[in-house]
Amino acid sequence: MSISLSSLILLPIWINMAQIQQGGPDEKEKTTALKDLLSRIDLDELMKKDEPPLDFPDTLEGFEYAFNEKGQLRHIKTGEPFVFNYREDLHRWNQKRYEALGEIITKYVYELLEKDCNLKKISIPVDATESEPKSFIFMSEDALTNPQKLMVLIHGSGVVRAGQWARRLIINEDLDSGTQIPFIKRAVAEGYGVIVLNPNENYIEVEKPKIHVQSSSDSSDEPAEKRERKDKVSKETKKRRDFYEKYRNPQREKEMMQLYIRENGSPEEHAIYVWDHFIAQAAAENVFFVAHSYGGLAFVELMIQREADVKNKVTAVALTDSVHNVWHQEAGKTIREWMRENCCNWVSSSEPLDTSVESMLPDCPRVSAGMCLIRDI
Repeated sequence: MSISLSSLILLPIWINMAQIQQGGPDEKEKTTALKDLLSRIDLDELMKKDEPPLDFPDTLEGFEYAFNEKGQLRHIKTGEPFVFNYREDLHRWNQKRYEALGEIITKYVYELLEKDCNLKKISIPVDATESEPKSFIFMSEDALTNPQKLMVLIHGSGVVRAGQWARRLIINEDLDSGTQIPFIKRAVAEGYGVIVLNPNENYIEVEKPKIHVQSSSDSSDEPAEKRERKDKVSKETKKRRDFYEKYRNPQREKEMMQLYIRENGSPEEHAIYVWDHFIAQAAAENVFFVAHSYGGLAFVELMIQREADVKNKVTAVALTDSVHNVWHQEAGKTIREWMRENCCNWVSSSEPLDTSVESMLPDCPRVSAGMCLIRDI
């Protein structure tokens, strides 16, 4: 079994505590002092010192993985599925590696939406300036002109982006299980226009600007000796600050800040924005929604904000494990009545497919999905 540097540092303290605790009542004060010392040690930060660099490939090939003909992610050389615990006892590093792979897969799915599904990437806000943060959705060529049918897909919360249902399923199962691609291809084959929302793309991250402090030596009125003393103190202060920063952030991870996308700063805002600028303008006589998990909540919020318009255009809504709550969201009686007639929520259940499942909420029917629903984002 390997022992990390942080464990070796803390081992003498743990041993000392064990010895003191065996000593008796007069040793309680020392025990309290040691516990206080341990509480001041940031174990997460200390453990970063044991990590290899957080420097990961930016392509699937770099990770030595590829999707096979069945859409399964497999190691190029061994043919084995993805291994999360690549480095033993380095959970944070393994998690960062998993997240880096996830970002590559997100871009890969975007490419499939354009190349395999023939969808177009549409930038939003529609009137965005060149310099402001932007997001995007995907649409079929006939999404706004198809006179009959339009399918709108909304995924859940978390790390998933447009075209995905569950990142975990993409990585550990296959593309058909974890992406919206089978839904999109079937919809197109059956004559639907398609719009794929991207409700979790709410902001961009940029590096925080560094604050430059003007050097005291810039003051030309001060005597040279005084300036030299100030410079010396400034250098010592900087040296101590750099030493602390090296402990606090040994991997030199960049400090980031979030710049929110105008009118798309949350999944609910995004759904309303896409409705106003695209779905409401679509020629389709019948609009259908498929909304998973938090996507169901976003749809209910859309109904609350645009009730008359939604009732006029939307024919039916398929919810999957939706987390909406008509009480908490304060959906009115007329909305609840419409949902009972036009919505259905398929939920994870051990019952056979489409078996009625009891609900505590007075909105849409709940039926069993036969244990085949997405359970992880």
